[in-house]
Amino acid sequence: MSNIFGATSTTDEVLQGINLTGKRVLVTGVSAGLGVETARALAAHGAQVVGAARDLSKAQAATAQVRAQALSGGSLQLVQLDLASLDSVRRCADGLLEAGKPFDLIIANAGVMACPKSKTVDGFETQFGTNHLGHFVLVNRIASLLKAGSRLVNLSSAGHRYADVNLEDPNFEHSPYEEFIAYGRSKTANVLFAVEFDRRHKARGVRATAVHPGGIRTELSRHLAPEALQKLIAEINARQPKGAPSFSYKSIPQGAATSVWAACVAETEAIGGRYCEDCHVAEIASAPGIRAGVQPYALDPQHAQALWQKSEEMVGERFN
Repeated sequence: MSNIFGATSTTDEVLQGINLTGKRVLVTGVSAGLGVETARALAAHGAQVVGAARDLSKAQAATAQVRAQALSGGSLQLVQLDLASLDSVRRCADGLLEAGKPFDLIIANAGVMACPKSKTVDGFETQFGTNHLGHFVLVNRIASLLKAGSRLVNLSSAGHRYADVNLEDPNFEHSPYEEFIAYGRSKTANVLFAVEFDRRHKARGVRATAVHPGGIRTELSRHLAPEALQKLIAEINARQPKGAPSFSYKSIPQGAATSVWAACVAETEAIGGRYCEDCHVAEIASAPGIRAGVQPYALDPQHAQALWQKSEEMVGERFN
């Protein structure tokens, strides 16, 4: 696995010299930010991208650059997907299954962050329901379309270090709601889902991984007031080891780089069932702080199996 990429690498640098002609990719959340850039980079290298978004009008406008920069053979097709509604998720999955075209990659990019307490259409806490359960149902329903050699990339976050999943109270029915605790739970779930999906599918040549894109100014932080963002950055810096660099934002192409690196460049055996950041596989780091490394609980295989079973109970479906 190449070591030439890092925190400041961009999507174009990571994919330099790579031809994705003939590859078919599903990217969720292509109406803004990382999703648009991920789709652009892949299509610019020849991939046929299926972009999923809740608001198709917004996605159509946001992805003009994707179509404009698509290499010969590269393309973009939009499909409707509201991850906060399991009816919408199932309709999207049914449509993809009916089309019957296999995928080489699924990049589960869409998500929400630190929103006020609310519920999805199905009554789940919004962040857990959208970030984890929506993707859990979508990916499992279309898993048969993933051919040998394909990969699933779940977008997690260093925010997973805020909290482990709580399988006894996933909807905050018996504990006070905190925006970043809820976000942390959902992002830990993204990693654990990748761990268990990888275990279940690697024998047929399908692997899964989770990635942290870094801190980026996107619509994801729309629920945070400027003073709340400043406070968060101050807390991150205060909890860093002595001598560590201060927090700095990545550009959107830098933020999407780890997604495309894990999807197209990294060695399969290195990333399967793992958590990646800054275009490398992260070290396990249980010390306080949210800047680097992955908490052990996010990679625990028994924990991953327990989350899978709980998720099946919550959505009312079993996936073998």
